[in-house]
Amino acid sequence: MGTTMQRWIKLPDGRFLDAARVVLIGKPETFQRLDEEGNDLGTAVTVTLGVDSVREHQLSVTGAREEMAALLKTIVGAAGNGGA
Repeated sequence: MGTTMQRWIKLPDGRFLDAARVVLIGKPETFQRLDEEGNDLGTAVTVTLGVDSVREHQLSVTGAREEMAALLKTIVGAAGNGGA
């Protein structure tokens, strides 16, 4: 029985996640970020990641468009065969 190598990635909010355990990537949703005073902070993206088929094992990750694009590329790359 083969074992999957762990590949830890840092999420935009500082948490770490084993990219090899991700079994679900939800549809990215965009929204305008505002600070406490109502100033526009730009567009943010949120996506749901599931590490199991159970809803309680899903988490939402939010970050800038560039951060989320890099995160999703890293996760998809980790799910591949690992070749260069």
